[in-house]
Amino acid sequence: MILTFIGVYLKESDSSNIAIGVINAAFFLGAIGASIFSQKIIATVGHIRSFATFASVMIIGFLGHSLYFNEIFWAVLRLLSGFAYYGLLIILESWLNEKSTESHRGKILAVYTIIFYLATAIGQLILNIGEKESHIFFIMGSILVLFSIVFISMTKIKEPILQPFERYSLPKIFNIAPLALASSFIGGFFVGGFFTMIPVYIVENFNSIEIVSIFMTVALIGGLISQWPIGMLSDRLGRRKVIAYSSFFIAFVSVCFILAPYHESLFYLFGALLGFGIFCLYPLAVARANDIVDENKNILEISRTLLFAYGLGSFASPLIIGLGSYFFDHFIFLSFLILSLFLGFYSLSSERVADEDMSVFVNMPSVAGAEFPHLDPRQDNL
Repeated sequence: MILTFIGVYLKESDSSNIAIGVINAAFFLGAIGASIFSQKIIATVGHIRSFATFASVMIIGFLGHSLYFNEIFWAVLRLLSGFAYYGLLIILESWLNEKSTESHRGKILAVYTIIFYLATAIGQLILNIGEKESHIFFIMGSILVLFSIVFISMTKIKEPILQPFERYSLPKIFNIAPLALASSFIGGFFVGGFFTMIPVYIVENFNSIEIVSIFMTVALIGGLISQWPIGMLSDRLGRRKVIAYSSFFIAFVSVCFILAPYHESLFYLFGALLGFGIFCLYPLAVARANDIVDENKNILEISRTLLFAYGLGSFASPLIIGLGSYFFDHFIFLSFLILSLFLGFYSLSSERVADEDMSVFVNMPSVAGAEFPHLDPRQDNL
């Protein structure tokens, strides 16, 4: 809710697209920082105290937005919010992993994915209330985070042990799984652009937060729905082909956004199709990596590196789109078009994996923390 609203509010405050891109990128820079540094905090004071600490930092960030408007100040607040938010995800994911058994891990992950998508979609719908009262969203966000602390603080469940994080090595993983790494980065670029810059694009063309809210909701529902048919299709045809088909599908939808007349119903349809395409790329990338590694490779390290590349793509997206949209009105979809065409052709040129070596597709939420690879039920087979 807040991530979407920030771009809308900044645009209505006459901030440039470059400034909006930098402020939104700060959130994902905080996310990258959390994946590297938050473990020490969690390991030192424990999960419950760490959850309260990160939640408090998030609330400080939310309320700080309502105190004073300054682009540099807001970028700092976004950095803190991103660090805290992804720190919370690490805590939740490690806890889910600790309490899930091998036989139930897949079901827990499926429920987690559904809840994540639906909660995010509901957050977009909340944007329809109080259109002219910007402070209400920061207050509501603070209340929701405070509400979550109540459940965690009262729990009697034993805290899990956080395993040491492996070092990220992008060149090493590129040599092992180049298509998976490219798909992760580009998938992160698409998702980062979706949450941060598409709301700005909609405000520029429709000047309505209601359209932003509905568009983002239908796109997220499209992303949730895509997980199951895309998964079954990739298990049958292979990741390489489905990554290519998904990429060309995103390219087609991007062309529709650029060329089609701007009618609300048509715009919502394109939004659902866009969500259907972009939110399946990262799960496909992880499935591709699982297909090609052997027992001598550390798939957990590979999965974490793919997630790190996904985060880098999310960080780069608002920076590049914010700069490009300063010069070209439809740059966001032009960038989606170019990257999706590149990924589609690159995927078709990649090596095919034999049917007997394929793993299974696993549904995943649109955003994940550094502990998420532990939740992947495919890790139990290693």
